[in-house]
Formats: sequence, structure tokens, C-alpha cells
Amino acid sequence: MLVAGDELSRTQQGNNNAYCQDNEISWLNWEKADKVLLTFTQKLIKLRRQHPVFRRRTWFRGQPVKPGEIEDIAWFKFDGGHMCEEDWQHDHAKSFGVFINGRGMRARTAFGVRVTDDSFYIIFNAYHGYIDYKLPGEEYAKEWTLIMDTSKDKITADDNKVRIYQAGDTITVHDCSILLLLCAIPKHEHLA
Repeated sequence: MLVAGDELSRTQQGNNNAYCQDNEISWLNWEKADKVLLTFTQKLIKLRRQHPVFRRRTWFRGQPVKPGEIEDIAWFKFDGGHMCEEDWQHDHAKSFGVFINGRGMRARTAFGVRVTDDSFYIIFNAYHGYIDYKLPGEEYAKEWTLIMDTSKDKITADDNKVRIYQAGDTITVHDCSILLLLCAIPKHEHLA
């Protein structure tokens, strides 16, 4: 969720409700815009538009759409194991992963065709230190492509350096950063 000006690095000087401030606190200053942050935000918006899994119209259920499939969303600890209710109360909950299943949407097109997309795995590290993070097993994906690393302010799909990880691999995640990994579904399967 972005408030107008977030993409430019506008802070509102800490004012969380600048609605009635008709001054520099609420104005957008395009000359002082953080160009790197603006470019990064534009790439994120493009990524969201390209993938319906990020524009869902229904809530996740944590269950498969069909029997024999995997759940639409799953939460993981840094050791690759599933998170349970009490895990959210521990310190390691500052670092966790979430699997978003591109085949787990319940939406249909106007013609009744089931909407599918690529699957994504997001690693959040809110800890003030590096963490070694283990990816989940092959039932979620055999292979992941790193497409975003906020520690480098990049959406890496734009680079020539493609980083591929296998199920169960361990990734070192920088402090206070987010990694976004993609498991591409072949285009012919998007219509299945």
C-alpha cells in the first residue's frame, strides 16, 4: 500500500495524518524525488500488473483449490519448515517466507476459464543481521528464479545475472530486506 509521495521518498516529516496540512509537509516535491526509489516502485507496479496472483479478488484460504493440489498460500520458517500458530510469537518470526500459489486462485475469466499464474516465494527478513534461509521442498517448486532483492534496490529480472535456486537450497538474506522468487508455469498450463 502506497500513499502518494511514498514512491518519491516523501516522509511528511513523520506526520501520519497530513490531510489538513496545506504546506511542505503534504506537498509533493518532484525536484527532490528519489529517482532510484521511483524507478524501483515503477518496476514493482509493472510486476503487479503482469501477475494476477498479486491482484486477487478473493481471500487466501490456506487450502488447495482441488484435491491433490497444494494450498493457495503457505508460511515458512527460515529452516524451511511450515510455520504454526505459536511460531508467530517467537523471535524468528521476524524472518519468514510465504509461498503464493499461482495455480491456487479461484477466479475465472469472463469465459469461465480458471485464472492461473506463476507461483512466487517471498522471503522477509526484518532482523538486523544476515540470515541463512532454506527454501521449501519440491512439492512447492523444483526451481526458483530470484527476481527481486531489496538489499540491492533491484528487480533482478532486468539484469543479465539470473540467479536460480533449487528446492531445499539455502540462501543468505541480507538484514532488513525482502527477496522475491518466481517459479514460472509454462504458458500452455496457464490455460489448463
